[in-house]
Amino acid sequence: MTELVEHRQLFIGGELTDPLGTDVIEVISPHTEEVIGRVPHASSQDVDRAVAVARKAFDEGPWPRLTLDERLAVVTRIKDAIAVRYEEIGRVISSENGSPYSWSILGQALGAMMVWDAAITVAKTFGGSGGRPPGGHSTYEEYRDGVLGKILVRREPVGVVAAVVPWNVPQFVAAAKLAPALLAGCAVILKPSPETPLDAYLLGEIAKEAGLPDGVLSILPADREVSEYLVGHPGIDKVSFTGSVPAGRRVMEVAARNLTRVTLELGGKSAAIVLPDADITTTVPGIVSSAWMNNGQACVAQTRILVPRSRYDEFADAFAAAASALVVGDPLDPATQVGPLVAKRQQQRNLDYIRIGQEEGAKILTGGGRPPGLDHGWYVEPTLFGDVDNSMRIAREEIFGPVICLLPYGEETEAVKIANDSDYGLSGSVWTGDVAHGIDIARQVRTGTYNVNTFSLDMLGPFGGYKNSGVGREFGPEGYSEFLEHKMIHLPAGWEG
Repeated sequence: MTELVEHRQLFIGGELTDPLGTDVIEVISPHTEEVIGRVPHASSQDVDRAVAVARKAFDEGPWPRLTLDERLAVVTRIKDAIAVRYEEIGRVISSENGSPYSWSILGQALGAMMVWDAAITVAKTFGGSGGRPPGGHSTYEEYRDGVLGKILVRREPVGVVAAVVPWNVPQFVAAAKLAPALLAGCAVILKPSPETPLDAYLLGEIAKEAGLPDGVLSILPADREVSEYLVGHPGIDKVSFTGSVPAGRRVMEVAARNLTRVTLELGGKSAAIVLPDADITTTVPGIVSSAWMNNGQACVAQTRILVPRSRYDEFADAFAAAASALVVGDPLDPATQVGPLVAKRQQQRNLDYIRIGQEEGAKILTGGGRPPGLDHGWYVEPTLFGDVDNSMRIAREEIFGPVICLLPYGEETEAVKIANDSDYGLSGSVWTGDVAHGIDIARQVRTGTYNVNTFSLDMLGPFGGYKNSGVGREFGPEGYSEFLEHKMIHLPAGWEG
């Protein structure tokens, strides 16, 4: 039995503080179905307290008024500490959400470190030659020649940020919000998911040791009701949310009452287009790793594989063989490639979609149930459906698990049409022998990110979605801008300072 991890205090404004409520969150292992941790469940009163200290830190404290170099020094220490403790972070996340340990090391812990590092790079060079912080100042500003004389354009921190993160990649997504917000000079209240609060305590500890000033960061594990209270709090200037489309709609609705700015990174149903000239030996492993990564619990997962009818049988056999060869088991076993889903409800959701797919007429090529020999834990076999039509629910709705669809197409124009025939527009890929032609395909598919003969996520570029996949961007200068306000100062005509 895994040793129970128990936290009895909340991290508010940089200090461990007794909660004002009595509710507790129990963290359950997706593998053993046993309780492995307990943390306080933040109450609305705890939110009020965290917002108050964040407001004071932003309105009166040193953090927004430090030079950029001073903030960079603190954030760099956070990044360096994550790099040192990556194995510990990976183990904790695998225990919480079932992510395979090998993927937790790369995608959860080291991936988060890379996000912090990329944000540091962006902050140092943000805005190009005209918009760098002058003399190391904390605020970006530049003089421009206006119509009636010179103007001074400033970019200032947006204020107090509510960062709401999901359970599938908690440290990675927290970094995507915290790193640019902190570097911009904001104060942040981080709201981790009830399924994965334990790793957030490690982050709070790291931030404290790095010298983040009092009040700048609070961490409040809580359910949807308290999250809604936080998002709708009048003391919040900006909400950065990652989660499902229904939850994103609710966040936007609640935030709109105060006209609070929002960034929403939501779901996906991304299509991998295999062109007739694609090399099967590189295409199949490339798509398999991007479809079943993190147990299929990834918003950018390539869950619709579009294959030309002329090569359908060949690719169907190869994808089914590769999927059936994936090692399923204990997420803490380094050999595991697919672990359990995060919760029993997610397991049942996936099993329900497998049943729906069969009822719709799709054919199971591999998988389709619980893995044999695993009679405990929230496991679902890596499942590949063949003969899928894009009108089927399994092709249109985000399943968020190891259930993937194989769709045949005729002409290339049909493949692009199928890829675009979705309520989502987050990611996608094309696999071809002609990279230049692949770029032409990428230009036609309406998604926020796209890949040609690869699958990756570069944190120096903008990440986000079209359509129901979100509002705004994370990463790169575009994501950094989400945590800044823009101010124009008119100067008297003839002034040439």
